Parts: sequence; structure tokens; C-alpha cells
Amino acid sequence: MSPEIVTILALVVIFAIATFLPINMGALAFVAAFLVGTLSVGLSTDDILAGFPAELVVTLIGVTYLFAIAQNNGTVDLLVRGALRLVGGYVAAIPWVMFAVTALLTAIGALSPAAVAIIAPIALGFAARYGINPLLMGMMVIHGAQGGGFSPISVYGVTVNTIVEDEGLPSSPVTVFLGSLVFNLAIALALFLVLGGRQLIGRRVSATVPAEAAHADAEHAVTAPVRGHGAPPGPAVGGGDGDRGSDGGGDRDGGPERPQRVTLDQVLTLVGLAVVAVLALVFDLDIGFVSITVATVLALFAAARHKGAVSQISWSTVLLIAGVLTFVFVLQEAGTIDYVGEAVIGLGAPLLIALLLAYIGGVVSAFASSTAIIGVAIALAVPFLQEGSIGAVGVVVALSVASTIVDVSPFSTNGALVLANAQDVDRDRFYKQILAYSGIVVVVGPFLAWLVFVVPGWL
Repeated sequence: MSPEIVTILALVVIFAIATFLPINMGALAFVAAFLVGTLSVGLSTDDILAGFPAELVVTLIGVTYLFAIAQNNGTVDLLVRGALRLVGGYVAAIPWVMFAVTALLTAIGALSPAAVAIIAPIALGFAARYGINPLLMGMMVIHGAQGGGFSPISVYGVTVNTIVEDEGLPSSPVTVFLGSLVFNLAIALALFLVLGGRQLIGRRVSATVPAEAAHADAEHAVTAPVRGHGAPPGPAVGGGDGDRGSDGGGDRDGGPERPQRVTLDQVLTLVGLAVVAVLALVFDLDIGFVSITVATVLALFAAARHKGAVSQISWSTVLLIAGVLTFVFVLQEAGTIDYVGEAVIGLGAPLLIALLLAYIGGVVSAFASSTAIIGVAIALAVPFLQEGSIGAVGVVVALSVASTIVDVSPFSTNGALVLANAQDVDRDRFYKQILAYSGIVVVVGPFLAWLVFVVPGWL
């Protein structure tokens, strides 16, 4: 059996095992890279390690370490409270605030599941308190996370842009970011109109939105563990007391919010985030090293408080991305990418090829890791993109969007977090609603991404 076929079969096995068993896909990919690389492709271990994405690993460690510190010292809560004050008593604005805050968190480096895990309990607490459709609120949080997730300093953004640049394809980080943001914003607007947002317009609560009350509600919610894609949804977990709104707490129903003092740690963290953005985007310094440097400096000011921040680095994601991209390197060395690319090019229809890859990314990502799928989908697209018969940037944006918008699935981490944190709902019914919506997204989303980003570049 040829090395190309062996590597393709290995890839299928990796996705199958990771889908049905709670095993990190990155670990499986490392094993496949070692076994297939040495036994079938004829590579040495040194050759295989040459494909280890060291720069990307440093970036992942740096940005997640910095975000862990920002979460620990309350800077994230500070951003949420500041955003909630913008609501000004208008209930219809609350879902949009949740969208914006989650987008901001992922744009500055938070992993999508981490941002959703932080914001979902707060957002769904507001949904229960003010009569907002929980499906609307939950999906606004997820699409916000995905909308901000492709900024040039985010995990998704760095992953995609690194692959594109390494392959010598035309690169436009800003286009990738804005394409995902606008696409998810359009979906959020459609959800707002369809899921009861128009009925919220004109409704007001107290002049000061009780952010602390929302946090108190969130304490009763369940924060689902960050599970791997493909894990089944959690059991029906209680979302809080049914009489939460009638506990007699005047402050919780609209009393003035107690002012909270902004600490020096929080000020320094906000400055640090701004410094990272400027040094990485304006001066083009390595985002990974800059993030680790800023995070370490912040840790020096409160070493005891942040001693556990290193353990909060998303090591499972680091393993996932490092393993998958190392195996992609083995695929390249085996000639699999060129083999598949030539087969796909043989179809003779670039538009059809792009649409097929978008659907592969969307369908598989609904059950597997979005980050891993993006890397594989773009790698498979490289040969026909190098032909120059279709706009590479548009295809990259379409593949990126198609592979991530399906994270609304209850089988993905983000969807499971929303399901677990819903309050005062029939959980079985809510699960079916999420499942139905994710089915629509899987069927329609890749086509729309292809239609919006790929077709114009062909015409």
C-alpha cells in the first residue's frame, strides 16, 4: 500500500477515534506521525520533529498564560461589568453586549471554549431574569466567540495565518478576521430577529443593570468542563432555583450596583493587553514571546496570586494543535497533500472543490476539533490554490468560517457549555433546539460561506 493511502487511512482513524472516544486528537496525531512516518514514509524521528510547530506552540502558551492571569485578577470581570453598563436598561441590548464581550475576549487571545465558559453562565442568567430566549442568548455568545476568534493575535487567527504563510499562499489576516466577524454578526442579527429579539425592543429594566446579580445567578449555573469535541452532551443539570426571581432581594431586582474599585493589577493587565496588541500588530514582534513576557511581568507584581496561572494554560489545546500539524507535516512529506490535491484538481471545477472542502470542514468539525480541521482543510486546499485559478484568500476565509460556525453543536465544547448553563428551561427540549439549530448551520453554513467568500473571487 502506498504511503499516500496509508497516511489518508491514518487520518481517518484519528478522526474516528477522537470522535467516539475521549482521547486528545493531538496525542493520536503524534502517534500516527511517529508510526506512519517511520514505518511507511521512511522518515527518522529527527525528520518528523522538524515539522513540530514550535513558533505556534509558543504563541498558544503565551496567549493562554496571559489570559489566565487576566481572568484570575478580575480583569475579565471588569470588562464584562463595563460592557453591561452600556446596556442602559434596554433589555434588547443585552444579547448584543454578550456577543461583543465574548468576541473581545477571543480577539485578545482567549480560546473560544474558555470565553464561552466565562460568559455563558452570566448571559444565560440574564436570559432567565429578563425573559430573553435562552437559545438566542446562548447562540449569541458562541457566535461572538467565533466572530472575534480570527483576529491576528487570536489562537484561530495565528493558526490559519501561519499555515497560509508557510505554504506561500496570499495572506490577508485582516480579511480573515473581518470576514469571520461580519459573517457571525450577520448570523447573530438573523437570530435576534427570528428568536424574539424584536419583542425585547423598548423593554427596560432599572437604569443600572445589576451586573453583580448576574454574577450571583451565574454562581448557581453549572460550568461544564471543557470537553473534547465529540463528547456527548452532559446530563440534565439543574440550572438554578426556580424561584430565583422572588427571593425578596431588592438589589437583585434592580437596586443600585455597588461600585467596585479597579485594582492596580487590573490596570496593569489592561495596559499589558494593549502593549501586546501594539507590539504584535504594529511592530510585528512575535506574539508568543511578547505575550509570555507581558504575562511574566504581570505575575511579578502578584506572584502568589498567579502561581497557578501556568496550570491554566490550555495544554490540551497545545497538544492538539502541535500533534495535528506535526502529522500534517508527515502528510506533506509522504506526498499525500499533492496526491489529494491532484485528485481534487482532477474534478476540473475550482468552485466545486472549494464547496466540497467547506462541507468537509463543517461536517467533521461539528464532531471533532475545529482548530484541527482548519489546519487539515487548508492544507488539502493548498495544491489547487497554488494553481491560481481561484482567489486563495476567499477560500481560506470560507474554510475558516465553515469549520468554526458549527461549534454551536451540542456535541462541541461551546454548545455543551450553553446547554449545561441554561437556567429555568426544559433541558431536553433545549437540547433538541440546539441540535436542530446546529443541523441548520451544518447544512446551510458552509454553502453560505462559499457563496459569500469564494464565488465573488471567481467571477
